Amino acid sequence: MALFKANQPVLIRAIKLNNKPPEMLLASPKGSVPVLVVETEDEPRPVMIIEESLEVMLWAFSQRDDDNLLRSNDPDALPSMVSLIARFESDFIPAFNAYSCAKRYHEDNLLQCRQACEAHLIELEARLTQHHFLFAEQESLVDIALLPFLRKFARIEKQWFRQSPYPKLRQWLNRYLQSRMFSKVMEKHELWLDNHRPIYFAHDTNHRC
Repeated sequence: MALFKANQPVLIRAIKLNNKPPEMLLASPKGSVPVLVVETEDEPRPVMIIEESLEVMLWAFSQRDDDNLLRSNDPDALPSMVSLIARFESDFIPAFNAYSCAKRYHEDNLLQCRQACEAHLIELEARLTQHHFLFAEQESLVDIALLPFLRKFARIEKQWFRQSPYPKLRQWLNRYLQSRMFSKVMEKHELWLDNHRPIYFAHDTNHRC
């Protein structure tokens, strides 16, 4: 989503993690995704290897940020956003993983696991009561960073989430899920190892939700 919003076209190599190409491991020996290889025509070797989602987002918006998602006019905004994202990931993801497993394996602690996640949803709902997006009145890096996790959460118990006491969060999430941008970034791509055909993730100048 960050690459799309920043209009940064990339050459995509879709893979399965149980069949990692040697080229991927050469670029990033840790063998996890995403991996962004930044090259230039003047350099024979990659000038940068980025291996974390948040770092990819920050790189993309450092190249182009028409919607000012990094809040460049406020020197305190970016550190605050990064801190919020890091805290959410460190606290919410373990709770989410436990919740997901409890649902998948029909464990008897499903309610407790969901309630652990809800502690974070309550905070986000409160934020959305104060302004239209998670960090401020306008969209920001925080919205793009947290969206994938909240989308996954909403899919675990769909009926419960539809009736949950988080109407602002549902409205925020649905706005993204129903957007043309989301449809574009969620397109499936053929596996690169099947035929090594170059596939580009196209940029688009009309990218608002």
